[in-house]
Amino acid sequence: MTGPAKGDGAGAVSAGAGAVTKVGIVGTGVISGTYLDHLDKLPGVEVVAVADLDRSRAEAIATEHDGIRALTPEELYAADNVEIVINLTIPAAHAAVHQAALAAGKHVYGEKPLAMDRAEAEPLLKYAAANDLRIGCAPDTVLGTGTQTARAAIDRGDIGTPHAATAFMVTPGHELWHPAPEFYYRPGGGPVLDMGPYYVTSLVTLLGPVVRVTARAGRAKQQRTVHTGPRAGTVFDVEVPTHVTGVLEHESGALTTVLMSFDVWAGRLPRIEVHGTDGSLSVPDPNAFDGTVEIVTPERREWTEVPVAGGYAGAGRGVGVADLARAVRNGEPHRADGALAYHVLDVLESFVDSAIQDQPLDVASTVARPAAVPLGASPETA
Repeated sequence: MTGPAKGDGAGAVSAGAGAVTKVGIVGTGVISGTYLDHLDKLPGVEVVAVADLDRSRAEAIATEHDGIRALTPEELYAADNVEIVINLTIPAAHAAVHQAALAAGKHVYGEKPLAMDRAEAEPLLKYAAANDLRIGCAPDTVLGTGTQTARAAIDRGDIGTPHAATAFMVTPGHELWHPAPEFYYRPGGGPVLDMGPYYVTSLVTLLGPVVRVTARAGRAKQQRTVHTGPRAGTVFDVEVPTHVTGVLEHESGALTTVLMSFDVWAGRLPRIEVHGTDGSLSVPDPNAFDGTVEIVTPERREWTEVPVAGGYAGAGRGVGVADLARAVRNGEPHRADGALAYHVLDVLESFVDSAIQDQPLDVASTVARPAAVPLGASPETA
């Protein structure tokens, strides 16, 4: 089946040049600081409220930022001047926060993944479509100059017809730096659902939707230990696979070899490479907005930098919110949308299921590649 439909936003907020969409943030953990820093620099959006189950954390942010109020989540959903709710809660709370915001008539944009699984995600998109609301979802890193320059090179035919790709994400685990890493090792976490969205979103942007997956999985440790912060030394159980590898089959016929692991102490693997009939392309880290794209062709058999050819320059986390806000104001599609996030979640969940079931699996959903971001574009106008 195709991914759930999305609303067209026709009943959205005021349009016009210089219009500003007011947003509120639910969840004031580690990532919220990065969002606040970048949203403050973006045109067309203004953070007016923050909320957290721990009210003191929201109040601390409100104290540091003029014009931002500290609210309870329920107060934020009900606030008349909040038009988009940004959901930065832990993955287990994504669906519930999305649903509460949608029920209050707000558009929503959330951190990845869209929900814990397809069963949680599909009703959200159906509800949004039925009520003329939008859902957006990270990662929005694909809107930066790194992935967009690689896409422009592919779309120009610089490497001919893409037929293969590789995607590698290896790390020894988040417990080495995160003071409360347990949720990375519970259902909804693991390397596939934690970091996989960056890679698969980039791969779908570059090569199109995935139709079939084959995977194998392992778990090097049954328990892990917190290394930093006040809970250092705490031992916790690992509940999900931490080393998953396999193949994605794209609708285009291209095959992507994937490795996602929390069990590798160090590696010299490329992040993403795309190989075509007339060349190969090195794509920068999909967890970053920019980075150097390089190409090898039969005529030039050494890596050569590709000039920046697309993407929001200087982008940071939250550019997807600005892209959504502009699209809502103008009644246009937005790029980091719910249909894309649902397909990515479907691919990732199917990937893990394939490993558990020890068999290839078809991916039920599909999605169109989102519109490219033109060179020199602004999220307020593109």
